[in-house]
Amino acid sequence: MTTPHPLDQWLDEHHITEVECLIPDMTGLARGKIVPRNKYRPSEGLRLPEAVLALTVTGDYPDEDFTSTADPDMRLIPDPKSVRLVPWANEPTAQIIHDCVAFDGTPAELSPRNVLKRILKLYDDAGLKAVVAPEMEFYLVQVQPDEDIPLSPPVGRTGRTEAGRQSFSIDAVNEYDDIFDVIYDWCEAQGLALDTLIHEMGTAQMEINLDHGDPLELADQVFLFKRTVREVAIRNKMYATFMAKPMQGQPGSAMHIHQSVIDKETGRNLFSNADGGPSDAFLHYIGGLQRYLPPAMPFFAPYVNSYRRLSRYTSAPINLSWGYDNRTCGLRVPHSGPEARRVENRLPGVDVNPYLAIAASLACGLLGMRERLQPSEPLSGSAYEQPHQLPRHLDDAIEMLSHCEPLAELFGEHFVKAYAAIKDAEYREFFDVISPWERRYLLLHV
Repeated sequence: MTTPHPLDQWLDEHHITEVECLIPDMTGLARGKIVPRNKYRPSEGLRLPEAVLALTVTGDYPDEDFTSTADPDMRLIPDPKSVRLVPWANEPTAQIIHDCVAFDGTPAELSPRNVLKRILKLYDDAGLKAVVAPEMEFYLVQVQPDEDIPLSPPVGRTGRTEAGRQSFSIDAVNEYDDIFDVIYDWCEAQGLALDTLIHEMGTAQMEINLDHGDPLELADQVFLFKRTVREVAIRNKMYATFMAKPMQGQPGSAMHIHQSVIDKETGRNLFSNADGGPSDAFLHYIGGLQRYLPPAMPFFAPYVNSYRRLSRYTSAPINLSWGYDNRTCGLRVPHSGPEARRVENRLPGVDVNPYLAIAASLACGLLGMRERLQPSEPLSGSAYEQPHQLPRHLDDAIEMLSHCEPLAELFGEHFVKAYAAIKDAEYREFFDVISPWERRYLLLHV
């Protein structure tokens, strides 16, 4: 007699009629299949072409084929811990995140979720456990199907758009109460652990934080959170955008990542000594971030638009100075007790693939601890007055990543080559587009 799969009982108890079988692609969007409940066999999984993992954000492929030449299928194996209801579905519908594996059971190298698992195993092998907490900024904007027209803030409950910037304004958040009430309800229904909600610096720019926890679980939550917020916004006749820099003259949107490391045997925060002071591991971790975040830049700024956010005096880093409670720095150490000592990586935009951004940040810190790298002195002044230390354009970042052997070893050389090729294909496609600025100022003036 066949042993029932743990998911079968859950699906039956919730009277599920359809199952959304999801995988995060290279951009962090949901790909997969929708299957009737009576056709879904969790123990068997599903099949999907391996090439799905090599898609660019435009739906194309890099020139070089990084999947098998026969364009084969891969197996999708459900993660039972990821099953959730789809709160906006008309009929009882489940969504389940699946892992991508070859038919011999080996993890698919191009799967972003597998990449994060690979990095977490390195921590586990070293007797360590990483803890992260993401902060996500995004804009609400009016529906505008014409890509040539700039975006504008939406109309709130008063029938007006925001006047100027309303940083930390409670009333400005209340303009969109109907939206945020549904966001909180739907996130609660999915077990997404939302923490605080604030109005950020930009016009109709919001920030929602997630509780700290296991990096894989948090990456899953970010993946599902973005999908949820977009759905709520569309149902309220507006868009939610996670572009890093969606509007000219407005601040960009980040996904700051707070991170710490726990000693699995003792349960103590590895970043603090017994006397409560910062440990050598804490300094080495920061040293690793300073050394390796620049070549890992394509994971934190994955698109041409991402680099528009990283400019002086805009609450975004231009270098990797670090300091205590210093938001001008790329690496901030918030005030906390010894048990909560952590580093905030302020480099990632909210346009990142959460699995890859979290994996890259943890990988850079791990390399720092392995190599016992020493950081610079903490900065007490403004890091905006310091020189640029980061790649200024996507093509420069791709070049740096392609020549970083330590990151290739941790991520897998095949994955790094494929990811760099995907980003290069996206950059070349963008470079072919002539912008309105060029036509306005160069058409008749040069």
